[in-house]
Amino acid sequence: MAAAPIETVLLFGGRSAEHEVSILSARSVLDAAPSQRIRLTPICIAKDGRFVAPERSASILLGGEKSDRGDDDFSFEAWSRDANPDIVFPLIHGTDGEDGALQGYLEILGLPYVGSAVAASAVGMDKAHMKYAFAAAKLPLVEYVAVLEYEWRSDRERIVRSVNNALRLPYFVKPANGGSSVGVTKVKNDEDLAVAIDKAFRFDEKVLVERGIDAREIEVSVLGNDAPEASVPGEIVAGREFYDYEDKYVENKSSLVIPAKLPKEKVEEFRRHAVTAFKAIGASGFARVDFFLERGTNRLYINEINTIPGFTNISMYPKLWEATELKYSRLIERLIELGLERSKRRAARDETAMKWFEEVKSLT
Repeated sequence: MAAAPIETVLLFGGRSAEHEVSILSARSVLDAAPSQRIRLTPICIAKDGRFVAPERSASILLGGEKSDRGDDDFSFEAWSRDANPDIVFPLIHGTDGEDGALQGYLEILGLPYVGSAVAASAVGMDKAHMKYAFAAAKLPLVEYVAVLEYEWRSDRERIVRSVNNALRLPYFVKPANGGSSVGVTKVKNDEDLAVAIDKAFRFDEKVLVERGIDAREIEVSVLGNDAPEASVPGEIVAGREFYDYEDKYVENKSSLVIPAKLPKEKVEEFRRHAVTAFKAIGASGFARVDFFLERGTNRLYINEINTIPGFTNISMYPKLWEATELKYSRLIERLIELGLERSKRRAARDETAMKWFEEVKSLT
């Protein structure tokens, strides 16, 4: 007798600038998931932050409805208690989806979910904290300066001097919390630095200024829980001066080279560092790790980790696994298995803890 399909909530949308990207990711998963083993129920979080009921959510995925507003009479908490899904597959990129907030909410509801838990999600989203974790793991980092908004508003001249003293042009200025290169500016002269920082503060209260390097952009996909594995590396060849939001999702002039043309020893170095980065933040399930390979020196630098990477069937994360001989449909299934595995381990620990408390209580 065949096993019952895994009842899975496909959670997408969200309030971040990557709302539309999330819809594309969820649409691809809905089309490709093996229906005999996984039964998907789409649930959208609208742009106003409210949930959308399953029927309308499915229509949004098919392009028949807009996702600006949630449903006044739909409660995800009540629905999930009645439906009792086996697991949630969150594909909400950026703020409130990838930063631990959604993961904490699902923990409170007692719902298993795919991907990293609260702490790893939060560290992976905040590029400053991410770099602290990477530095502790002795991963190679490009020099940077972190800027807080209240410091910038009170003493911007001092901040500019500190950047000038610590880094050399060009600079990349980016929000510490954000994705898809939203709010990122390449600064070629010091006169443009303040404008770039002001732009980045539109998206977050913390900004990073990094030394720009002439480099190839290499990415590696990581999959697993306690024993994560890395895919072959791939390379992004940007269609613009750098791989920004317009290049990714509007102009679509960039190209992917999979696998990246690299010597064997460099491939292994990228894969090893990707797994180290994954473990450094305590990630689980899946993540994409982005690197720079500096031209001239051939030095590798880690850029960032994305704990909910773009997940369309043409996105880098699944394409790298396809090149590593793991098909998209099987990848979806494997991620759900990993989420259930982590949830069962946590439930067992919680049960052990409660038994211990009861034993202690009986002795008093």
